[in-house]
Amino acid sequence: MTIASPRVLTHGVARGTIALLLQPLSLWGGLHLDDGTICDVNHSQHGLSLAGKVLAMRAARGSSSSSSALVEAARRGVAPAAIILARPDPILAIGSLVAADLYGLQIPVILFPEDAWHRIPADGEALVDASASGCRVDFAVL
Repeated sequence: MTIASPRVLTHGVARGTIALLLQPLSLWGGLHLDDGTICDVNHSQHGLSLAGKVLAMRAARGSSSSSSALVEAARRGVAPAAIILARPDPILAIGSLVAADLYGLQIPVILFPEDAWHRIPADGEALVDASASGCRVDFAVL
């Protein structure tokens, strides 16, 4: 299944298993920077690894420091490969841009239409290709 209508917040190409979150997450204090797992004990998916995955969450939660958490996770090799959101989050976009500038690591951040959110397979893989000319997301069920 291919979705060709997402909006690009930051560029890049990434492939990975989908980590579909049931609730928002703040990367600052919510993402373990040693291994890329959700460390927020109040999050329903506590312990889930986001490292190298295509993180899909309708919205992010909280802190402006999530940008620095994303950059540090990228530096340590435990960041999500890409981030799919339904609502724009400039903090995550800034983190993605800084990771690209400092470390040459692109973490595409895209906006997926809310009315198509149900098409993201919970047990699947995604290829995100986000460029200045547009964005394409290919999903495959595993």
